Amino acid sequence: MGIITVTSLVCFVFAWWDVALVAGSVAIPTPAETWDALVELYNHGDPITGKSIWDYIGSSLSTFFKGFLLALVVAVPLGLIIGYWKPIREFAQPVIEVMRPIAPIAWAPIFILAINYTLGPVLVVFIGIFFPLLTNMIFGVQKIEHNLIDAAKTMGASQLQIFVKVIIPSSIPFLMNGIKIGLGIGWMCIVAAELYAPQLSGIGFYLAEQATAGFWPGAYSAIVIIAVLGIMTTGLAEYIHKFVSKRMGVDA
Repeated sequence: MGIITVTSLVCFVFAWWDVALVAGSVAIPTPAETWDALVELYNHGDPITGKSIWDYIGSSLSTFFKGFLLALVVAVPLGLIIGYWKPIREFAQPVIEVMRPIAPIAWAPIFILAINYTLGPVLVVFIGIFFPLLTNMIFGVQKIEHNLIDAAKTMGASQLQIFVKVIIPSSIPFLMNGIKIGLGIGWMCIVAAELYAPQLSGIGFYLAEQATAGFWPGAYSAIVIIAVLGIMTTGLAEYIHKFVSKRMGVDA
């Protein structure tokens, strides 16, 4: 963590503290009050439900990664196919452009109430991560230099060999970029989904529970936990992105 990053975070905390003091509202606790609530949750758990901080984090992570893996399995091959074959791309593009602008959160009440509270939140996260992955894969395939494909054809490579040996490896940096974007959106989705699915007892549920009870430091501590989890997952994706790009000789 560089000096600029640390300075930025320190300035943010001080700005938060100033806003809390100037506003004088119980709905805006100071960083110190939020920290105390976070420590209390860590040491003693939630007094309302009896659940620990790890119960909440574990539930959210489980839902999040299920949605992420589902998006990865569906979006990657679909993006490769749509990006590589023009007729399929022309057929699929209108549907993608219609569906992509719809906020994933809008699907939360439909998926959760119409399906169930277990699979519904997973699908909300899936939708949030799916489109960044899909569009980046399509764009990545289209950005591949035709000289590489022509050279492979000249050497007698079949369509399958071109797809496996040229298209897939060349699109990996774009895949990693899509993952980074998708992970950030996915964390927005999981919180919204858990508001509609209290049975999951995730961080989103804890946030809503604390806010409903009027214990705002607890609600803000939930936001801090979500921020940390988001930073950890996107940071891991960034590290993998740089590692893969370095191994492939591509600038990250």
